[in-house]
Amino acid sequence: MAEPPQTDVSRPSALPTAKLLHRPALDQALVDQNSEEYLNAIEEEWNKRLDAEVEILVDGMVDIVSLASIGDKDKFRIAQEAFQAELRAESMVRAANSLLSITHSLKLLLLLSDEAQIARWRDEEIKEIQHEKSEAQQKVAVLLDELFRSSPQPT
Repeated sequence: MAEPPQTDVSRPSALPTAKLLHRPALDQALVDQNSEEYLNAIEEEWNKRLDAEVEILVDGMVDIVSLASIGDKDKFRIAQEAFQAELRAESMVRAANSLLSITHSLKLLLLLSDEAQIARWRDEEIKEIQHEKSEAQQKVAVLLDELFRSSPQPT
């Protein structure tokens, strides 16, 4: 059986006798995880950050569109909606900048990562998908044989 992939991911650690900073149990749990669990946790964290920023962009766009309604409005209401639209636009710009920063960080992680390991994972996934494909083709062939055998032959 193949061993789980080992990586050179840096993990937070502290000397067991160090008393300078009290490490919460959650951080210790991260240190005790194997490489695959640790990387999955980091991936989940990146996904949450992406989802949060995209949600801010979507909510901002929905709010700006809802503010753009046309109708009888006094000057106070127009000024109030303009201010709200400006605030939403600023939060959307911050979210877009944050997404750009995340993209830059992910590009750097990809460039500095272990390309051989990524290639092995990709090849393993391709083999698994090809195996599943061939199994599905065999099942379809069996079902077609059964279907054609059970159908009455025209005379």
